[in-house]
Parts: sequence; C-alpha cells; structure tokens
Amino acid sequence: MPIIYNAATTLNGFLADEQDSLQWLFDVPGSGDAEAGISAFLTGINTVVMGSTTYEWLLNHLESPQALATSYGTRPIWVFTSRNLPVHEGTHVRLVNGPVAEALPRIRETGENIWVMGGGDLAGQFFDAGALDRITLTVAPVFLPAGRPTLPRRIESSRLSLVDHRQLGQFVELTYRVR
Repeated sequence: MPIIYNAATTLNGFLADEQDSLQWLFDVPGSGDAEAGISAFLTGINTVVMGSTTYEWLLNHLESPQALATSYGTRPIWVFTSRNLPVHEGTHVRLVNGPVAEALPRIRETGENIWVMGGGDLAGQFFDAGALDRITLTVAPVFLPAGRPTLPRRIESSRLSLVDHRQLGQFVELTYRVR
C-alpha cells in the first residue's frame, strides 16, 4: 500500500506563504495544467490525509464544505489535528489526534493508495514513521521570501530515487521513491 506525499511547491521549497495562502499557486499562468495532473493522480487514490491547516484552508476556499465530497468523493479524509474542527455531513472526514505511527493502522484499513496531501510537517511525520513510499512534487515557477516548507526534514539523496519527471505547462512534476 503506497503512501504518497504529493504537493505543489515553489522553486525555493515552500508550500504556502507566511499567511498559509496558496494564492501564489493559482496565480501561475497555466495552473490548470497542474490541476489536471492532480485530478489524474486522484483517480488512483483511496484515502486522503492532511493536517488541520490544509483542512481549514480547504473549508475557507471551497464554495461550501460539501465541495469536499464533490472533490474527493467517498474517499476517507483523515485530518490530523489537536483541535476540535468542524466536520460536515457527507464529507467523510475523520479527525485524528496523536502520532502518525499510532493512527497508521487505521488509515491503512481505509485504502490501498494513500495521499498525504499536506502539510509538509505531516509528510515529515510519515517519513519519520517509515511510512512514506513516494514523494511527488509539482514545482511552480515562483519564489517566496518565506512560508511553510515543503518537507521540513533532512532527507539525504541516498534515501531518494528519481522514478519519473514530466512537464505540465509552466510546472515540472518530479517523483521520487523513498528508500
């Protein structure tokens, strides 16, 4: 069961700006090419995992909370949080509080292909638990002066093997197998 961290990032390694905004991503001409890549990727995904900041961003930027169900269908969505966040009917959201290693058996029961959507620290926790199989980064032609790091861990090249790359309009998608 692969666990895949798939995220868009700036050229200098940020997922979001200092205000946790992703607007920089949508401002890139041709960002629809990257969105098409995510849509294709999502067809092979059974379960989605995200942190509370990503979840709150989605709730604040989708037309309605039910748009989560439209976007992700019946896939379980695991949200790692230490807070009591809203869970809207029909969204298949499951809140989890605690270490990734403790929640991992329950998450694996809900799907064979698991997408760690964000944030970077959560992906790092999956890596720390030895549970990250693949990293796919869609690199945007943007530099930010600061923000949320893509993966705030030191991971040496000996642990990563490039298995695929492709151009998506202005973006480059890089996929690494994690050893």
